[in-house]
Amino acid sequence: MLELINVSKNVGRQAHISNATLKLARGSLNVLLGPTLSGKTSLMRLMAGLDKPETGQIRMDGQDVTGVSVRHRGVAMVYQQFINYPSMTVFENIASPLRLAGVGQADIDQRVGEAARLLRLEPYLQRLPANLSGGQQQRTALARALVKRAGLVLLDEPLANLDYKLREELREELPRIFAQSAAVLVYATTEPAEALLLGGNTGTLSEGRITQFGPTAEVYRNPELLITARTFSDPPLNVLAFNKHGPNFVSQNGLLLPVARHFSHIADGPYQLAIRPHHLSIVPLSGHSVSLAGNVVVSEMTGSESFLHVQISDGRIIALVRGVERHAPGDAIRLYVDPEKVLVFGVDGSATGRFLSRAA
Repeated sequence: MLELINVSKNVGRQAHISNATLKLARGSLNVLLGPTLSGKTSLMRLMAGLDKPETGQIRMDGQDVTGVSVRHRGVAMVYQQFINYPSMTVFENIASPLRLAGVGQADIDQRVGEAARLLRLEPYLQRLPANLSGGQQQRTALARALVKRAGLVLLDEPLANLDYKLREELREELPRIFAQSAAVLVYATTEPAEALLLGGNTGTLSEGRITQFGPTAEVYRNPELLITARTFSDPPLNVLAFNKHGPNFVSQNGLLLPVARHFSHIADGPYQLAIRPHHLSIVPLSGHSVSLAGNVVVSEMTGSESFLHVQISDGRIIALVRGVERHAPGDAIRLYVDPEKVLVFGVDGSATGRFLSRAA
């Protein structure tokens, strides 16, 4: 198990990591999710021993490794910008950490062969990196991390530069590949969809702070803070100010939304209501859905989906709808939302209850 206990890291006067506490079990897949500069790489460098924290403690399998160099830890790390030795063949690139560790040739042949099969590199083992595609070079870097059989594997946006098909395939394969080694696997990404596809556990980061950690689906469905919900939303979360009056939420401009049953216990007063873009529809969703009238500002078509930017009485919102929806700026439109799928936060950004629906 890898444990971080109140770990902080400053660069000059700027806090890059603040009071991070995590427990990551062996054989587990753990995603660090957050935008650029949220602290993902800084946190991984602390986990690896590349940097030393100002405060706190890092433990591996119960042993304090806070001041231990990366050279004396069982760590493998792969970055978005893959690194391979240009003068070595793919085989020798993969085998390099084993040769440094003094592993025998027979064991090297076996372990490199296994990694090459898993990552579909067998036809390229005698090639130099310059003769490989970007995806093949990244898979070579992943294979080198795999053969080390490290207790901690850190993957810092490792699939960002790969083509779509290969990225999808490796997303499915990576959890299985590394789970077999009983390693602690940590995977950093800026993409909420990637975190959901990978599963496992997710820690959301914002400005160097871990805002929530737990099973990925649970963090997504029940964010404890508005900032966590924002981190876990792409396109951006729609957030509107409402006041609760009895059975209804009412906006400053008179927009009314019924209070969902799982929020019926909260007191009257001001709240922030958050609606995920894919929970908005251009057709009624059910007998309980509520319509929001507005005018189209921009419509963006991506092929199978369309993004509709709509100005309503209380601000601009974004809807993600299926299919090609052609709307000119200024067109009148109605969007529909199920009140059961609205997230509710206090004015301080804290959650007021649990989102009970299983629909994501």
